[in-house]
Amino acid sequence: MSLLTQYFPITNPTMVFFIVLVVILFAPIVMGKLRIPHIIGMVLAGVVLGKYGLGILERDSSFELFGRVGLLYIMFLAGIEMDMEGLRKRARQVGLFGLLTFAVPFLLMYVASRLLLGYSHMASVLLSCIMSTNTLIAYPIVARYGLKRHYATTLSVGASMLSLLITLVVVAAATGAAGGGEAPGVLFWLVFVIKFIGYCALLLYMLPRLTRWFLRRYSDSVMQFIFVLSMMFLSAALCELVGLEGIFGAFFSGLIMNRYVPPLSPLMNRIEFIGNALFIPYFLIGVGMLINLRLLFGGADIISTVACIVIVGTLGKALAAYISCVVLRQTWLSGHLMFGLTSAHAAAGIAIVMIGMRLEVSPGHYLLGDDTLNGVVVMILFTCIISTMVTDSAARATALLDKENENIDNSKRGDDEKILIPVKYPETAGTLLALASMMRNPELNRGLIALNVVYDDEDTERNQHRGQLLLENMVAQASAADVRLQTQVRLATNIGNGIKHAFKEYDCSEIIFGVHIHPNSSRVFWGEFAQSVFNGLSSQIIIARCTQPLSTLRAIRVAVPSRAEFEPGFYRWIERLSRLSGSIGCRLVFNGRSDSLVLIKKYVATRHASVRAEYRDMPHWNGLIELAKSTNPDEMLVVVTARQGTVSYKSALDRLPEELTEYYHGTNLMIVFPDQHGPAPDTLTFATTSHREQRSAYQEILTALRKVSGKFKKKNDAH
Repeated sequence: MSLLTQYFPITNPTMVFFIVLVVILFAPIVMGKLRIPHIIGMVLAGVVLGKYGLGILERDSSFELFGRVGLLYIMFLAGIEMDMEGLRKRARQVGLFGLLTFAVPFLLMYVASRLLLGYSHMASVLLSCIMSTNTLIAYPIVARYGLKRHYATTLSVGASMLSLLITLVVVAAATGAAGGGEAPGVLFWLVFVIKFIGYCALLLYMLPRLTRWFLRRYSDSVMQFIFVLSMMFLSAALCELVGLEGIFGAFFSGLIMNRYVPPLSPLMNRIEFIGNALFIPYFLIGVGMLINLRLLFGGADIISTVACIVIVGTLGKALAAYISCVVLRQTWLSGHLMFGLTSAHAAAGIAIVMIGMRLEVSPGHYLLGDDTLNGVVVMILFTCIISTMVTDSAARATALLDKENENIDNSKRGDDEKILIPVKYPETAGTLLALASMMRNPELNRGLIALNVVYDDEDTERNQHRGQLLLENMVAQASAADVRLQTQVRLATNIGNGIKHAFKEYDCSEIIFGVHIHPNSSRVFWGEFAQSVFNGLSSQIIIARCTQPLSTLRAIRVAVPSRAEFEPGFYRWIERLSRLSGSIGCRLVFNGRSDSLVLIKKYVATRHASVRAEYRDMPHWNGLIELAKSTNPDEMLVVVTARQGTVSYKSALDRLPEELTEYYHGTNLMIVFPDQHGPAPDTLTFATTSHREQRSAYQEILTALRKVSGKFKKKNDAH
């Protein structure tokens, strides 16, 4: 054994990193076998490997650095994945829970510190501050169960940040009083408030504009990832300059950049992957290395201190969660989840206790001693275990309950979702894939189908090769976003027929393709084959033109025709647009008649309550031109149209290509042809041809006559 101990602790950076990776790899496997949340495995591995365990590793600067990054990462993920609309709507509930989760543990711990532990007033205040705040150790668990936007998660994350802010202010006041002999004066608080308001105003003004500019200008995935991380660290560093902990700055930057990083985007996938694979596990292992279990055998004093801190602090968090649950009329399952998420203590507790140990109240005597540090460190282990186990149990039960409700709902709706994406141009393929990914239902996980149809002529081989390269790039993009994608390069003598045949072979529910972007290929608005497709299929078809990244859109304006509610596909396109708006985090503005808007509002409020939807009366379809004046370059116009011979079809829709070309040239545009029943329009027969000209001969003659009359009028005016 002595021969082995001479090699410990391991200091070789390569071996240190290897051992950490082995722990990250096997902790979930071992803990999974034991039916224990793997986060506990990371912490316990740190206990075993640290100097208080086997002494295999030393908590060197790498653990300090990666641990700090991991903590910031947890807070940043909590902010960037937050349901912002839910947070706005539940600001009062978040405020109530935040005040309770701070005040209840603070008061209980203060009383216990004074009566049971015999601490001084200032020492009791600092210890109470430790228990009133919390670290979102268990947040990765709710993320794994897909509950990042659940009501209880939104309340817990928001309340954690509010309690942290209050705690940091109280700590600043307490340390000022303990160090200087009197509480900070009015000038201190005035300067602090000015700095804090200035910090928030600077980020709120600078960060959205900088993020929008960068994401529009640079599409490289690595550059976007580095930019997002650099903004996170800049926000954290500025927050520390103000006098607060950097974790608040990381969370605040996540909230600001929330709408620019869609949940189902490759960028979000990379952010989550790097954090969950490396930084967060490193932080958890580093926390475990601080824990000295031998202290539990050091005497009755340390045991009583640990027991008091753990029991009283945990009881305070539990009371706060369940009182909030009762007041807000939530289920007990939500209360379990709220308690689990807010009951763990880690880095903030260590930071506060270190502050107390540096405050000298008299020569040779400090505000907090080693016994408090030891008690807090051991408390971290117990609260982490309690938090992860309660959160895992509650999250699993919540996910199962949501799944049951969803299955019942899906069985009633009979959702047949399967999206086909015909692509031709590399410039638009990525945007169409992102659009389809945001519109699909991730719970169904049925994947997408990308199709490239090429003419069967003398250039077939070259066109097939180009199509294959295009689809391979789409597969890489889909894999980065963790989206399943099927691909096919198809030969056809008619592009429109090739798309329709593929649609039937794959049993698809809808099509998304782009507006043609090369004027040389076709001089008509719809392009060569689009009209053949939407006239030859009765299923939903979406034609999109995106001139900027989807994540930078501020609003989606929808023009709804009269009697749209009578079409069979009415709710399908509302569902798709609601998902798109929710993924981007932008406003969804419906413009139409009151009869249609009432049904749309009811559906969105029931199925997508977190979407920021607005409803504006547009009594006449001529209002489409007026929308041009209010549609900004960073907004998207969605026109819901109809095929000829359907309920909501009107002659004004024949002028749609000319109006869109004249008034919406170069803007973000989407045209929706909803599901419509009828006599199998995809049956190719001579009697029911699927091709219709965009302009009739009568329209051409009328246009020519207008031009001639205009010339005569100009000549007469000249004379």
